[in-house]
Amino acid sequence: MRKRLLTVTAAVGFLFTSFNGTASAHEKIHTVKYGESLWEISKKYNVSVSNLQKWNHLSGSKIYPGQKLTLLAPHSHSSGTASKSGTVTYTVKSGESLWTIARKFGMTVSELKKINKLSRDTIHPGQKLLIKSTKTAVDSVSYSNVNALIAEAKKYIGVPYAWGGSTPSGFDCSGYLNYVYKKVGISIPRTVASIWNATKKVSSPRVGDIVFFETNNNGPSHAGIYLGNNKFIHAGSSTGVTISDKNSSYWGPRYIGARTAF
Repeated sequence: MRKRLLTVTAAVGFLFTSFNGTASAHEKIHTVKYGESLWEISKKYNVSVSNLQKWNHLSGSKIYPGQKLTLLAPHSHSSGTASKSGTVTYTVKSGESLWTIARKFGMTVSELKKINKLSRDTIHPGQKLLIKSTKTAVDSVSYSNVNALIAEAKKYIGVPYAWGGSTPSGFDCSGYLNYVYKKVGISIPRTVASIWNATKKVSSPRVGDIVFFETNNNGPSHAGIYLGNNKFIHAGSSTGVTISDKNSSYWGPRYIGARTAF
């Protein structure tokens, strides 16, 4: 009898442990703990690292404590689904900010934060956001409101170049981009190469997109904000923040493409 009681107790303990973890048996969401890696999580739930990256819109293997990871493949319409009430559930993609998502749906950042009960501006890929919108093309991006970005970029014309600089006292090229985009609510990485990898390729630049150049035969090493008419604004090493011609004798041969952070 004592042996049977111990067996039952052990079974109950096992069940409690199984369903008291960070992943729900029904929701299949895992909350990242301190020190965990994608590889460890993939082994724990018997899924591949590549699938975890794909399902959670991760461009690399970096994760952070408290991050929510889905353990199931999303539905084909998971990037944005509308309900009869007009509420849309939107899945955050890599490189997106509250500002860019708010623009997609004709909302303000404060409205978006209020609906989702967010106290901070920080969001992460794979996060689910509730949207109130009558728009049906949830993945379309409007470029009609880039005026704020361009106006912000032009404020710093004449600021001197400073290696590693990321403030109006002195900018390097990526520090300038990072600063200006952040001012209008868009978060981009700090280096030119990482900006190139984190943004979406476009066939030809539109106003507000980022144009890239190869100046040292080692991939993208310089970038600026496209203004239209082949002009771009950037922090040049010999000029500071200035406007240049993308097709000039110097920049033309070094141009390697354009990408968008919107």
